[in-house]
Amino acid sequence: MVILSITYLPPIEYLLAFLKADYVCIEYHENFVKQSYRNRCFIPTANGLLPLSIPVMKNKQHNCPISQVQIDYKQSWQRTHWRAIETAYNTSPFFLYYRDYFEVFYTQQNTDSLFEYNLQLFNLILRLFGIEKQYTLTSEYIDLYGNGITDLRQTIRPKKEDKDCRSVFFTPYRQVFSDRLGFIANTSCIDLLFNEGKFAKDYLVQEIEK
Repeated sequence: MVILSITYLPPIEYLLAFLKADYVCIEYHENFVKQSYRNRCFIPTANGLLPLSIPVMKNKQHNCPISQVQIDYKQSWQRTHWRAIETAYNTSPFFLYYRDYFEVFYTQQNTDSLFEYNLQLFNLILRLFGIEKQYTLTSEYIDLYGNGITDLRQTIRPKKEDKDCRSVFFTPYRQVFSDRLGFIANTSCIDLLFNEGKFAKDYLVQEIEK
C-alpha cells in the first residue's frame, strides 16, 4: 500500500507512484504543509518553470487539517492560473481537445475546500489519462507507518535539489518550449497530457517498466 498526500495538478512522479502501487490511500487527516504540492504545481513556460499556487485563507493554514483548509477566492488566482496554462499550452498538440475539461475549474467556484477542489481535479486527470485504479482516503492520521506500507507524503515534494536529481530518470517527451529550454522533467501531469494526449498513459507505463 502507498500513502499519498492530496496534490494540485500533481507532478508526473505522483502519477507514477499512483499507477505502480497495488493499493493507494490518500491522506485526509494530515495538517496542511505550506510550499508543497498540496496547493501548487509547476508548468514549463517560455521563460522557464512557472509555479502556480492556490492561495488559502490565512487563518486556515497553520496546524490545520488539510480537510479544513479553505481556498481564498478573494484573490484572482483562477484567472491567473488559467491564463498561464493557456499561454503555455495553446500551441501544444492536445490542449484544444482537453481545455474544456479544465477551464471550468478556473471559471467557477464549486467548493471552498482545497482538498475537495484538488480531489475533483485529480479524478478528472485519472479519467483523461485512462487510469482506472481505485483509491481510498485515510480514516485517521498515522505519523509512522509499519512495514509493507510506503509513505510518500513527505517524499514527493517540490524542492529544487530533489527535482534536479530526479530529472535524469525521466524519459524526455515533446514539450512546447523544448527547442529553447530543453526537456524539463517531472512537471505537472497536465504538461504530459497536453503534449502526448491519448499516449500519456503509455508514457507512464513505459516509465514504470524501464
